Amino acid sequence: MERIGIFGGTFNPPHAGHMEAAKQAVTALGLDRLLLIPDRIAPHKALPADAPTPWQRLEMLRIAARDCPGLEVSDMELRREGVSYTIDTIRALETAYPKAELVLLMGTDMFLSFHTWRASEELVKKVTLAVFYRGQPEEREAVSRQKARLKKQGGRVELVKNEITAISSTQMRRLLAFHCADEFLPAGVGDYIRQNSLYDVNARWKNLPMDRLEEVVIRLLNPNRVDHVLGCRDTAVALARHWGADETDAARAGILHDITKALDGPLQLTLCAAHGKILSEFSRKYPKTLHALTGALVAERIFGENEAVVSAIRYHTTGKAGMNLLETIIYVADYMEPNRDFPGVGKLRDLAFTDLTAALRLGLEMTVEHLKRQGSELSPESREALEYLKQP
Repeated sequence: MERIGIFGGTFNPPHAGHMEAAKQAVTALGLDRLLLIPDRIAPHKALPADAPTPWQRLEMLRIAARDCPGLEVSDMELRREGVSYTIDTIRALETAYPKAELVLLMGTDMFLSFHTWRASEELVKKVTLAVFYRGQPEEREAVSRQKARLKKQGGRVELVKNEITAISSTQMRRLLAFHCADEFLPAGVGDYIRQNSLYDVNARWKNLPMDRLEEVVIRLLNPNRVDHVLGCRDTAVALARHWGADETDAARAGILHDITKALDGPLQLTLCAAHGKILSEFSRKYPKTLHALTGALVAERIFGENEAVVSAIRYHTTGKAGMNLLETIIYVADYMEPNRDFPGVGKLRDLAFTDLTAALRLGLEMTVEHLKRQGSELSPESREALEYLKQP
């Protein structure tokens, strides 16, 4: 009996993780072929308004898979109107391949929500579910429960050890906007993206007016970071007005200060390497602290911000010795904006409008205590900033 794998998704864009998963599945599951099927309209998430067309996603997937034996790209869901429900695709494939065993590939998140899919009780009897699974302690129990539940419904579940590149299409779109995605793109896909001006790779974002800058930044942030960033911007403007700093620079630094925060540690290193930034030993040891440095790189090279704004972003987490007024304002605003809630933030807010230097020192001292509790090191810049502030 022929064993046919089905790998569906938006593929927006197709990336190294997709192709590694596809090739691994062919081997691990003993597939005779694997169908890559981009959806027309995803049932579980809406694509951004500026996303590539379905046919552009199909073409990128064809480019990505062209040199991969056993992989076939199908346009069957694109030719079908409406939402791309998996049950409709499986029914069509049953008709096309009546003697084949159909193996449906999915990640752990999709597997754990499988019972919510349309016609899931019918679907589970028609396919073998192949789940890419990392075996993390926090997901083992949930996966075991779901596997047992589906087996009671007559389902067949195979767990495939997940050894693929851990990157999402959302992160890929950020890397493309920051001009550092090529190492995660299959050969030829990056060229297609650039030639067709997809995913903001050819966007002209230098010197954007404030309303347009806010729109672009919000699109690149994690949704749970938006309120903080807007709060930091507004607080920075209020402090700039109070202490006589440039309000425009304060607003732009505030809105951009966490522009790369959504990237995890390894991707922060990727961005630095792509832009030729040589890192200190501390930064390599603690790459999660790099978003201030990478944010400054992006602010300068992608958004064309001036030196004052770039420097304020660069030191908004660590501070440095001899900080100027704008640098101090962004550091303090980030610490005390209205969405912050921790012991001592009230005192910090009071100091910010009465003694800005004292507010800066308090923020740095709070950082020292927080890192001590975590068992983490203080950055050299923070240590130097505190020593500078303690000088008579």
